Amino acid sequence: MSTVPSPSRRLKLRPQVREAETVVRCSGRLTSEYAEEFKDEVRKLIPGATAVVLDFTHLEYMDSSGIGAVVRLYVTARKENCELHLVNFNQRIRDLLGLTGLLKIFGDCGKYMVRMP
Repeated sequence: MSTVPSPSRRLKLRPQVREAETVVRCSGRLTSEYAEEFKDEVRKLIPGATAVVLDFTHLEYMDSSGIGAVVRLYVTARKENCELHLVNFNQRIRDLLGLTGLLKIFGDCGKYMVRMP
């Protein structure tokens, strides 16, 4: 059995800087294998931004390391007076956020399954 993740499962980030916000489209899996890379890449986008939106439309799976990375980004964003939003997360990620109590923080963004243009 191969330990190398298939290319479709590897975490991919596509940032799009806009005037009012930065949207980061995430696809693949946000797991311990990619959590640090994810945090580091998104953290670079926070300074000077008013809002960073993590679009999880194509994020298949997130584990506790992924949750930890999102929480650290949230703390960093707050310190920089930047809003961090999660949108378009699937039911599995919604359940994970609920179990950890984070749905209260990110639930309003994902509740309506808002699609980013």
